[in-house]
Amino acid sequence: MAVPDPAAVRALVAAVVGRVLGPESAGPVPSNERPVTLAAPGRPARIVDWTRPMSGDTRPVPTPAAPAPGRRRVPAAAAAVPDPARTVAIGGDHGGYMLKQALARYLREELRWAVIDCGAHSTEAVDYPDIARAVGEAVASGRAARGVVIDGAGIGSTMAANRVPGVRCALCHDMTTVLNSREHNDANVLALGSAIVNGGLARRMVEVWLKTPFAGGRHSRRVDKIMELERLRAPGAERTE
Repeated sequence: MAVPDPAAVRALVAAVVGRVLGPESAGPVPSNERPVTLAAPGRPARIVDWTRPMSGDTRPVPTPAAPAPGRRRVPAAAAAVPDPARTVAIGGDHGGYMLKQALARYLREELRWAVIDCGAHSTEAVDYPDIARAVGEAVASGRAARGVVIDGAGIGSTMAANRVPGVRCALCHDMTTVLNSREHNDANVLALGSAIVNGGLARRMVEVWLKTPFAGGRHSRRVDKIMELERLRAPGAERTE
Protein backbone atom coordinates (compact mmCIF):
# COMPACT_ATOMS: atom_id res chain seq x y z
CA MET A 1 0.00 0.00 0.00
CA ALA A 2 1.38 3.36 -1.05
CA VAL A 3 2.13 5.91 1.69
CA PRO A 4 0.02 9.10 1.17
CA ASP A 5 1.87 12.31 0.52
CA PRO A 6 1.72 14.48 3.73
CA ALA A 7 1.38 17.65 1.67
CA ALA A 8 -1.60 16.21 -0.20
CA VAL A 9 -3.24 15.21 3.08
CA ARG A 10 -2.82 18.74 4.49
CA ALA A 11 -4.27 20.22 1.33
CA LEU A 12 -7.27 17.87 1.49
CA VAL A 13 -7.92 18.67 5.17
CA ALA A 14 -7.64 22.41 4.48
CA ALA A 15 -10.15 22.15 1.66
CA VAL A 16 -12.68 20.30 3.87
CA VAL A 17 -12.26 22.79 6.73
CA GLY A 18 -12.65 25.67 4.32
CA ARG A 19 -15.95 24.32 3.03
CA VAL A 20 -17.31 23.76 6.58
CA LEU A 21 -16.00 26.79 8.52
CA GLY A 22 -15.31 29.31 5.82
CA PRO A 23 -12.26 30.33 3.88
CA GLU A 24 -10.66 32.20 6.82
CA SER A 25 -10.25 28.94 8.72
CA ALA A 26 -8.81 26.96 5.83
CA GLY A 27 -5.24 28.20 6.08
CA PRO A 28 -2.76 26.05 8.00
CA VAL A 29 -1.56 27.26 11.34
CA PRO A 30 2.18 28.04 11.21
CA SER A 31 4.22 25.54 13.19
CA ASN A 32 5.93 28.33 15.16
CA GLU A 33 2.69 29.78 16.48
CA ARG A 34 0.18 28.40 18.97
CA PRO A 35 -3.48 29.34 19.14
CA VAL A 36 -4.08 32.08 21.69
CA THR A 37 -6.57 31.05 24.37
CA LEU A 38 -8.51 34.02 25.65
CA ALA A 39 -9.03 34.07 29.44
CA ALA A 40 -12.61 33.79 30.56
CA PRO A 41 -13.95 37.08 31.88
CA GLY A 42 -13.67 37.37 35.67
CA ARG A 43 -16.83 36.44 37.58
CA PRO A 44 -18.03 39.35 39.68
CA ALA A 45 -18.38 38.81 43.41
CA ARG A 46 -21.90 37.88 44.35
CA ILE A 47 -23.68 40.30 46.60
CA VAL A 48 -26.75 38.88 48.28
CA ASP A 49 -29.41 41.42 49.10
CA TRP A 50 -31.50 39.80 51.81
CA THR A 51 -34.23 42.40 51.29
CA ARG A 52 -34.81 40.85 47.88
CA PRO A 53 -34.60 37.10 48.42
CA MET A 54 -34.00 34.92 45.39
CA SER A 55 -34.46 31.23 44.85
CA GLY A 56 -31.94 29.38 46.97
CA ASP A 57 -30.95 32.47 48.93
CA THR A 58 -33.96 33.03 51.11
CA ARG A 59 -33.63 33.10 54.85
CA PRO A 60 -36.48 31.54 56.77
CA VAL A 61 -38.83 34.21 58.02
CA PRO A 62 -40.36 33.18 61.34
CA THR A 63 -44.12 33.13 61.31
CA PRO A 64 -45.65 34.37 64.56
CA ALA A 65 -47.67 31.71 66.30
CA ALA A 66 -51.40 32.16 66.22
CA PRO A 67 -52.78 33.55 69.48
CA ALA A 68 -54.75 31.24 71.70
CA PRO A 69 -58.54 31.49 71.35
CA GLY A 70 -59.87 34.51 73.17
CA ARG A 71 -56.44 36.15 73.53
CA ARG A 72 -55.39 39.30 71.71
CA ARG A 73 -52.22 39.20 69.66
CA VAL A 74 -49.53 41.38 71.25
CA PRO A 75 -47.99 43.84 68.76
CA ALA A 76 -44.38 43.02 67.88
CA ALA A 77 -43.13 46.39 69.15
CA ALA A 78 -44.74 45.86 72.54
CA ALA A 79 -43.44 42.31 72.81
CA ALA A 80 -39.89 43.50 72.14
CA VAL A 81 -39.79 45.78 75.19
CA PRO A 82 -37.81 43.95 77.88
CA ASP A 83 -39.14 43.60 81.40
CA PRO A 84 -36.81 45.55 83.73
CA ALA A 85 -37.38 42.90 86.40
CA ARG A 86 -35.78 40.35 84.03
CA THR A 87 -33.03 42.62 82.69
CA VAL A 88 -29.33 42.55 83.58
CA ALA A 89 -26.93 45.40 82.77
CA ILE A 90 -23.47 43.98 82.14
CA GLY A 91 -20.15 45.62 81.41
CA GLY A 92 -16.46 44.87 81.44
CA ASP A 93 -13.28 46.70 80.60
CA HIS A 94 -10.72 45.37 78.12
CA GLY A 95 -9.58 42.79 80.66
CA GLY A 96 -13.13 41.60 81.24
CA TYR A 97 -14.32 41.82 77.63
CA MET A 98 -14.13 38.11 76.78
CA LEU A 99 -15.86 37.01 79.99
CA LYS A 100 -18.46 39.74 79.54
CA GLN A 101 -19.27 38.48 76.04
CA ALA A 102 -19.64 34.90 77.24
CA LEU A 103 -21.83 35.84 80.20
CA ALA A 104 -24.05 38.12 78.11
CA ARG A 105 -24.70 35.26 75.71
CA TYR A 106 -25.33 32.89 78.61
CA LEU A 107 -27.79 35.33 80.20
CA ARG A 108 -29.74 35.73 76.97
CA GLU A 109 -29.72 32.21 75.60
CA GLU A 110 -29.67 30.00 78.69
CA LEU A 111 -31.10 32.01 81.57
CA ARG A 112 -33.52 33.98 79.34
CA TRP A 113 -32.77 37.40 80.81
CA ALA A 114 -32.70 40.55 78.73
CA VAL A 115 -29.26 42.15 78.61
CA ILE A 116 -28.12 45.77 78.48
CA ASP A 117 -24.54 45.69 77.18
CA CYS A 118 -22.67 48.66 78.66
CA GLY A 119 -19.39 47.83 76.90
CA ALA A 120 -16.58 47.53 76.29
CA HIS A 121 -17.08 46.31 72.74
CA SER A 122 -13.51 45.18 72.05
CA THR A 123 -10.25 44.45 73.83
CA GLU A 124 -9.04 47.98 73.19
CA ALA A 125 -8.04 49.61 76.47
CA VAL A 126 -10.78 51.53 78.30
CA ASP A 127 -11.23 52.91 81.82
CA TYR A 128 -13.18 50.58 84.09
CA PRO A 129 -14.84 53.41 86.10
CA ASP A 130 -16.73 54.45 82.96
CA ILE A 131 -18.07 50.94 82.46
CA ALA A 132 -18.95 50.47 86.13
CA ARG A 133 -20.76 53.81 86.18
CA ALA A 134 -22.84 52.85 83.12
CA VAL A 135 -23.86 49.55 84.71
CA GLY A 136 -24.58 51.17 88.07
CA GLU A 137 -26.73 53.90 86.55
CA ALA A 138 -28.74 51.35 84.56
CA VAL A 139 -29.54 49.54 87.81
CA ALA A 140 -30.13 52.66 89.92
CA SER A 141 -32.48 54.12 87.29
CA GLY A 142 -34.60 50.97 87.20
CA ARG A 143 -33.80 50.03 83.60
CA ALA A 144 -32.24 46.83 84.92
CA ALA A 145 -32.94 44.87 88.07
CA ARG A 146 -29.37 43.62 88.42
CA GLY A 147 -25.93 44.43 87.10
CA VAL A 148 -22.63 42.65 86.51
CA VAL A 149 -19.26 44.42 86.25
CA ILE A 150 -16.03 42.71 85.23
CA ASP A 151 -12.38 43.67 85.12
CA GLY A 152 -9.14 41.80 85.75
CA ALA A 153 -9.48 41.53 89.54
CA GLY A 154 -12.94 43.09 90.03
CA ILE A 155 -11.68 45.46 92.73
CA GLY A 156 -11.65 48.71 90.76
CA SER A 157 -15.05 48.10 89.24
CA THR A 158 -16.46 47.40 92.70
CA MET A 159 -15.13 50.68 94.04
CA ALA A 160 -16.47 52.64 91.08
CA ALA A 161 -19.91 51.00 91.00
CA ASN A 162 -20.44 51.60 94.72
CA ARG A 163 -19.99 55.34 94.15
CA VAL A 164 -23.24 55.37 92.15
CA PRO A 165 -26.13 56.17 94.53
CA GLY A 166 -28.46 53.22 94.93
CA VAL A 167 -25.88 50.59 94.02
CA ARG A 168 -24.75 47.81 96.35
CA CYS A 169 -21.94 46.12 94.45
CA ALA A 170 -20.39 42.94 95.86
CA LEU A 171 -17.09 41.49 94.66
CA CYS A 172 -17.48 37.71 94.71
CA HIS A 173 -15.09 34.91 93.88
CA ASP A 174 -16.96 31.74 94.91
CA MET A 175 -20.40 30.40 95.76
CA THR A 176 -20.13 31.33 99.43
CA THR A 177 -19.59 35.00 98.69
CA VAL A 178 -22.31 34.94 96.02
CA LEU A 179 -24.90 33.57 98.42
CA ASN A 180 -23.88 35.93 101.20
CA SER A 181 -24.03 38.97 98.93
CA ARG A 182 -27.65 38.24 98.07
CA GLU A 183 -29.03 36.77 101.30
CA HIS A 184 -27.38 39.21 103.72
CA ASN A 185 -26.53 42.30 101.66
CA ASP A 186 -29.19 42.38 98.92
CA ALA A 187 -26.45 43.17 96.38
CA ASN A 188 -27.83 44.48 93.11
CA VAL A 189 -24.52 44.52 91.24
CA LEU A 190 -22.11 41.59 91.07
CA ALA A 191 -18.40 42.23 90.44
CA LEU A 192 -16.17 39.53 88.98
CA GLY A 193 -12.46 39.32 88.27
CA SER A 194 -11.75 37.69 84.93
CA ALA A 195 -8.30 36.69 86.19
CA ILE A 196 -9.78 35.17 89.36
CA VAL A 197 -12.77 33.10 88.18
CA ASN A 198 -12.94 31.00 85.04
CA GLY A 199 -15.84 31.00 82.60
CA GLY A 200 -17.59 27.92 83.95
CA LEU A 201 -17.49 29.10 87.55
CA ALA A 202 -18.59 32.60 86.50
CA ARG A 203 -21.67 31.20 84.77
CA ARG A 204 -22.67 29.19 87.86
CA MET A 205 -22.05 32.20 90.09
CA VAL A 206 -24.23 34.48 87.97
CA GLU A 207 -27.05 31.94 87.85
CA VAL A 208 -27.04 31.39 91.62
CA TRP A 209 -26.71 35.12 92.26
CA LEU A 210 -29.77 35.90 90.13
CA LYS A 211 -31.88 33.16 91.72
CA THR A 212 -31.00 33.82 95.37
CA PRO A 213 -33.51 36.05 97.18
CA PHE A 214 -32.72 38.56 99.91
CA ALA A 215 -33.32 37.00 103.34
CA GLY A 216 -34.73 40.18 104.88
CA GLY A 217 -35.35 40.17 108.62
CA ARG A 218 -32.44 41.49 110.65
CA HIS A 219 -30.49 41.95 107.41
CA SER A 220 -32.96 44.60 106.23
CA ARG A 221 -31.99 46.88 109.11
CA ARG A 222 -28.32 46.52 108.25
CA VAL A 223 -28.82 47.14 104.56
CA ASP A 224 -30.81 50.26 105.43
CA LYS A 225 -27.82 51.48 107.43
CA ILE A 226 -25.57 50.84 104.43
CA MET A 227 -27.79 52.98 102.26
CA GLU A 228 -27.95 55.65 104.97
CA LEU A 229 -24.20 56.13 104.49
CA GLU A 230 -24.94 57.64 101.08
CA ARG A 231 -26.57 60.60 102.83
CA LEU A 232 -23.35 61.32 104.68
CA ARG A 233 -21.58 61.80 101.36
CA ALA A 234 -23.90 64.65 100.41
CA PRO A 235 -22.33 68.12 100.81
CA GLY A 236 -23.20 69.63 104.20
CA ALA A 237 -24.84 66.47 105.48
CA GLU A 238 -24.81 66.05 109.26
CA ARG A 239 -24.66 62.79 111.10
CA THR A 240 -27.52 62.04 113.45
CA GLU A 241 -27.31 59.44 116.19
